[in-house]
Amino acid sequence: MTDESVPLDAVSAAVVRSGIVAILRAPTADYFAAVAEVLAGNGITALEVTLTARGALEALAGLRRQLPASVAVGAGTVLTADDAKAAADAGAEFLVSPVFDPDLVRGTALPFYPGTSTPTEMYAAHLAGAPLVKVFPASGLGPDWLRDVRAPLPQVNVMPTGGVKIEDIADWLFAGARAVGVGGPLVGDAVTGGSLTALAARARHAVSAVAFARS
Repeated sequence: MTDESVPLDAVSAAVVRSGIVAILRAPTADYFAAVAEVLAGNGITALEVTLTARGALEALAGLRRQLPASVAVGAGTVLTADDAKAAADAGAEFLVSPVFDPDLVRGTALPFYPGTSTPTEMYAAHLAGAPLVKVFPASGLGPDWLRDVRAPLPQVNVMPTGGVKIEDIADWLFAGARAVGVGGPLVGDAVTGGSLTALAARARHAVSAVAFARS
């Protein structure tokens, strides 16, 4: 790899266009289909199904059948090559991990977004070929930190994740993030059977924040 930006593949470009990766994390995946339908219907077109949820792979496969091709569906909490293969077999289009394993980044055919928390890790992930580099947990770092890191490392495509609040989305994008991963503050209790109406309102608020930051 060179010091230039990693070219975005079609899926990663779709994730960047969405601006938000909605993270579906719950004890079970029972409500993921309903949640995904609301999110996609309100403009969030990149979804991450975390493998820690019971029934995650079945839910992921169902979402890929259920949602239009314009919605990118990926798998999160991918820690091993077996996780990556199972997710790919279920129809995942991208993979996300809380950690950086260079062998997984290089050895997986799908776009792989590894978790990092230091400039050294971010740059190493970039050199390994990660089209998007997850910064995790983002809440302990903040947009100002990202702005400082991006000054010498503008070629790294960054996706802050972990504790990102809806009201912070625009600040992260202003600081140079290409997209953000948002879990609890966006999906709330909808992933355990809570209000889909409230979920739709949060989704619209998040999408408006992306539009504002990019206007």
